[in-house]
Amino acid sequence: MATRSSSKPSFSRARKWAIGLNVFLAILVVFAIAVMVNYLSGNYFQRFYLSTRTRVELSSRTAYLLHSLTNHIRITLYYDKDEPLYSDITELLKEYHSRNPKITIATVDYYRDPGAVPELKTKYNLGSSTNKNRVIFDCEGRVKIVDGNALAQYSFNFEQKTNQDRVDLKLNRKLAAFNGEKAFTGALLAVINPKPLQACFLQGHGEPSLDDSGDEGYSKFGSVLRQNYIQATPLSLLGTNAVPPDCNLLIIAGPTDPIPQTELDRIDQYLSEGGRLFVLFNVYSAKRPTGLERILAAWGVRAGGDIVKDPDNTVSGPDVMVASFASHPVVNPLLGSRLEMILPREISKADPSSPAADGAKIEEIAFSGPRSYLQNAEPPQKAQARPLLVAVQRDAVKGVMPQRGTTRILVAGDSMFLNNQVIEAAADRDFADYAVNWLLDRSVLLQGIGPRPVAEYRLVMSKTQMQTVQWILLGAMPGGVLLLGGLVWLGRRR
Repeated sequence: MATRSSSKPSFSRARKWAIGLNVFLAILVVFAIAVMVNYLSGNYFQRFYLSTRTRVELSSRTAYLLHSLTNHIRITLYYDKDEPLYSDITELLKEYHSRNPKITIATVDYYRDPGAVPELKTKYNLGSSTNKNRVIFDCEGRVKIVDGNALAQYSFNFEQKTNQDRVDLKLNRKLAAFNGEKAFTGALLAVINPKPLQACFLQGHGEPSLDDSGDEGYSKFGSVLRQNYIQATPLSLLGTNAVPPDCNLLIIAGPTDPIPQTELDRIDQYLSEGGRLFVLFNVYSAKRPTGLERILAAWGVRAGGDIVKDPDNTVSGPDVMVASFASHPVVNPLLGSRLEMILPREISKADPSSPAADGAKIEEIAFSGPRSYLQNAEPPQKAQARPLLVAVQRDAVKGVMPQRGTTRILVAGDSMFLNNQVIEAAADRDFADYAVNWLLDRSVLLQGIGPRPVAEYRLVMSKTQMQTVQWILLGAMPGGVLLLGGLVWLGRRR
């Protein structure tokens, strides 16, 4: 008897659709979970940075600034993508964007995108052919252009090669540090503020100049002000000149001549109106009072007339390496670092019986070592730590509306540690940064941004080791994959 075989499909059409729908929903759920995990990790979890080349982990200062941004900022890279720093810059800017999506980034390669170049040149006045490799920050028409060629610090060394009977020297240039974050955060400050803050630099009494690029000048200190979007101008208080109404910070650095009483009266009035004052004394005025000593005494600060010596914390003799700090916003970021001060004067709180300004908080915030002494004290005093920095803050007096804000004063016993010759030593430059931002009550910027060191790693292998690695990469690894695939195929055949 013949049997009739009937073949039925393994799955009905309905079941096929059900399986397909189930797979689609599973993929959708996995995708949704991945998106949620990515969102949560970007906002609530710690990010880990494994790159030692680009070092894109941002400083606390930049992170706080980015978190506070509410403006839309467009950053345009007018750059050749083949430039060595291009990848470092893009990675850093991606990190800025990830912290605040209001920052958008566009790239125009002047070789590969010729159609976009004319419009960009016209918009940002980049007419010169030398205006290449620029990073352009634009916020509502306020523009700051950063020269990309100035973002790197290089080290140089000579490589000696012997060629028969002659020795050739080749100069090698190596990337040592990347200053991108410092420059870009400064550019952000410039474009989000409609008007820069004003710092007045008192002149006429032997003070150094912000335009002087010599060792004793203050041009590098001026660059610190500009990086913080502070416009510094020289100030003379001769004649009928008073401290300008738009002066946010008065800086008196290292006067060596006595200041006339009329000028002292105007400085005193500026402080009584809620002004901010940064005073730096130096060794040349230790025995020749400038007059500022009397004003500061009224605010509870005593400027000593002798030099502090610290035999345990010195490199060259005249200097004092300061590593002892109190808890205060100006010096909190310096914990673990040091200041190098040159022949500093003792700056301390005035005698408790002296009348200090009402409601002023006076704090000694930096000290020499415990075996310090005063150089010319008669009779000699016992060795002890000596204060070198004092900070004063007075909040608004009840019932009185200050014209300029709340008074803040910072007094240092040395001015030479911020001149062009010394400011790059230890953490002196960072201190200048923190000092001006505390005086201006910009607490969000009381964090450090330094150059990112670039680490270089070399893998040295012998010829035999190189051959072994080649066999592993080209033979063993592909062969292992093929062997595993063959074993799986044989297992399925059986």
